Amino acid sequence: MKKKSQSVRRVVVYGIHPILELLSAKKRSLLHVYTTKPAPRACAQIVRNLPAHVPISYVSKEMLNRLAGTVEHQGVVALAQPLPIRGKSFDPARQRFVVLIDGVQDTRNLGGIIRSASCTGVDGIVVPRTGCAPLNASVGKASVGLVDQVEIWQPPTAYKAALELKGAGYNLFMAALGGSDATTVSYKLPLCVVIGSEERGISFEVKRLGTTVMLPQRDPAISYNASVAAGILLFLVSHQNTII
Repeated sequence: MKKKSQSVRRVVVYGIHPILELLSAKKRSLLHVYTTKPAPRACAQIVRNLPAHVPISYVSKEMLNRLAGTVEHQGVVALAQPLPIRGKSFDPARQRFVVLIDGVQDTRNLGGIIRSASCTGVDGIVVPRTGCAPLNASVGKASVGLVDQVEIWQPPTAYKAALELKGAGYNLFMAALGGSDATTVSYKLPLCVVIGSEERGISFEVKRLGTTVMLPQRDPAISYNASVAAGILLFLVSHQNTII
């Protein structure tokens, strides 16, 4: 009796930097690359780093648009194994600086936060399975591929994650209006910075578990974009703790 062959799950990755970072991280395999003929000049970087067994198919731009689901693919689309996700929470002795995403819905904002987290030396990112944008190719593109360079944990909810992190010994800092001036706060490691959604901010049950901090701004009627606020706050924390 013949054994049934197991199909490998494949996800889409597009853009020069996301594919290069995937190859650099070596956490998952690239399975197939699609590009045009002639290929974009920048695609040569991918070809140089591509394992010999990975096939390259030359297709029309329209086909790339369909594969990626967008025109923002820079002329190269790939199929890859799914992004590896941690099976357990972070350890405050090893991952001392983490970020929890609570309800961010826009994939570009989520990708921007991941990019800032990587740049500021964050050790881990919590992206709950419910209430947040999916970790898809759009997030990968917005993070310029740095989603492959960070450790990600996906608990069921932001509240469950916050409880577990607090119980493990993390100091939780909530980025929200009405808090202490973020430039004057002492950010003691191990810590977790919580970033809320674009519309409602951090949920009430999560917000009450930590210290609320607010970025100063000229006009109180206008707030920072979620990914911009995250970048500024993560820089403040990282700089204060001489991580960067």
